[in-house]
Amino acid sequence: MMRAAPVFWGEEAGLAADLLAPFGAAWDAAGRLRRALARPYRAPAPVICVGNLVAGGAGKTPVTLALTDWLVANGVAVHIVTRGYGGRNVGPLRVDVPRHDADEVGDEALLLASRAPCWVARDRPAGVAAAIEAGAEAVLLDDGFQNPAAAKTLSLLVVDAGYGFGNGRVMPAGPLRENLSRGLARAEMVVLLTADGEKHGKPVAGLGARPVVEAILTPVEGERFAGRRVLAFAGIGRPEKFFATLRRVGAELVVEHGFPDHHRYREPDITALRRAADRARAQLVTTSKDFVRLTSVARAAIEVLEVEIRWCDPVALAGLLGPVVLSAGGNGRDPESQRSR
Repeated sequence: MMRAAPVFWGEEAGLAADLLAPFGAAWDAAGRLRRALARPYRAPAPVICVGNLVAGGAGKTPVTLALTDWLVANGVAVHIVTRGYGGRNVGPLRVDVPRHDADEVGDEALLLASRAPCWVARDRPAGVAAAIEAGAEAVLLDDGFQNPAAAKTLSLLVVDAGYGFGNGRVMPAGPLRENLSRGLARAEMVVLLTADGEKHGKPVAGLGARPVVEAILTPVEGERFAGRRVLAFAGIGRPEKFFATLRRVGAELVVEHGFPDHHRYREPDITALRRAADRARAQLVTTSKDFVRLTSVARAAIEVLEVEIRWCDPVALAGLLGPVVLSAGGNGRDPESQRSR
């Protein structure tokens, strides 16, 4: 389970980052060696990887859901393969939403399985092979950009425009999972994700010449929270992003409670949150990822603010995915016809 990121990760590199830099260099070297020695499994169908370069909170899950919708709309039988963070099942296991819970398969897998067949697999090649054997014409690999075990047809890196690459250092000196320039060089496209209504002081540095598709993370029916007193809680990579979204839709946040990423909520957690909400005369609100980690009893009287992706340039996205759609046996729609999507 991921704990809260150190504050200095998001700041200009200082003493703490400098002291930890040798460990970051060792981490990066280990990753390079792993990739150099790998003999990746090459699937007989396109594998599209949705990854990122920083630890947690970039927005991979909403992007994966949006890409799933795009491929389904173009007639491609797409399956999703995910590691199943937070779940105990190592797989390969096809997720059954009514039967499985977050303790078994993880929160992300439950959300992804609501849109398309989804497989949990710690062994990524085994998960991809299982998906193809079950009829997948294309596979979306949720995360796994740094995992060299399965070859990727396309790799998309999701970048949070509000956070960028933090202090630009590799873990534990900073938030990067690997060297920035080498990581970008392996990606075909960057998805630059901006929260709806978010403003930035400067463009994201370090993207180089990579093709960029911009997207906006938009609240779904967020206006219903305008003017309401809210106790917001979230156990995601960067809970403050969720809190900021609620403020932008006009909610009055009287309490903000952040938990570790993929936090497993237990009865004492929910009891404490309900008591705090009663004292503050506020409505409990959380994210979709957190909601699926709650028991059916705990979900009572807790509302969810969902988010979705809106592509700023659908044509650029279609230009990248169109060949994949055609080779995967899709319905052959001309990518140019997606201008209005």
